[in-house]
Amino acid sequence: MHGGASTGWLLMVLCAVSGAYCLLRTRTGTPQERRTARSEALMGFGMAAMAVPAAVLSPPGWAWAVYAVLFGAAALRALRPALRGGHHLHHLVGSLAMVYMAVAMAPAVTGSGGDGHAGHGAASAGAGGIPVLTGVLLVYYAFYVLGSAGRLLPGAAVTPADGTGAVGRGPGGFGGGADGRPELTTACRLTMGIGMFAMLLTL
Repeated sequence: MHGGASTGWLLMVLCAVSGAYCLLRTRTGTPQERRTARSEALMGFGMAAMAVPAAVLSPPGWAWAVYAVLFGAAALRALRPALRGGHHLHHLVGSLAMVYMAVAMAPAVTGSGGDGHAGHGAASAGAGGIPVLTGVLLVYYAFYVLGSAGRLLPGAAVTPADGTGAVGRGPGGFGGGADGRPELTTACRLTMGIGMFAMLLTL
């Protein structure tokens, strides 16, 4: 993220593509799977918007308050499902991490004047944040990324009890979804996990 606008563009594209794929997944599956896909689409598009290089578009100060409110509402919505654990808990952590980064970056961005860094890195030199909390989130996303990558390995598939064939497991023990391409769902989650880790590094 400190390397310049090219990193921000790459992260923006990856997160936008992930968000678009998650949006497509909202058309199929059970109601719970569609809700999960909507949450992941919101996360993907939100990360893409925050990763736009500041040299191209320097967001106004109020934009970070909007991000904080939006993902705060998403965190409240994910709170009850998160009590059941699994991937719902990850959605809660992700929403709270977005709120944290929006609050941490807001003062720096409003006074940065756009220095050419990307997204969250636009004002990383003056970014706030609590080192201990940032470190905890970095550790969480490091393990999440490693776990997601492991599920994409050829031997990480499981065979359903009905004998229909091998189906990849999504992060948190969930299947990839009803679209028949669970590996793409896992890859999208992996991409967003890497993006979140990169953004946290700038705090």
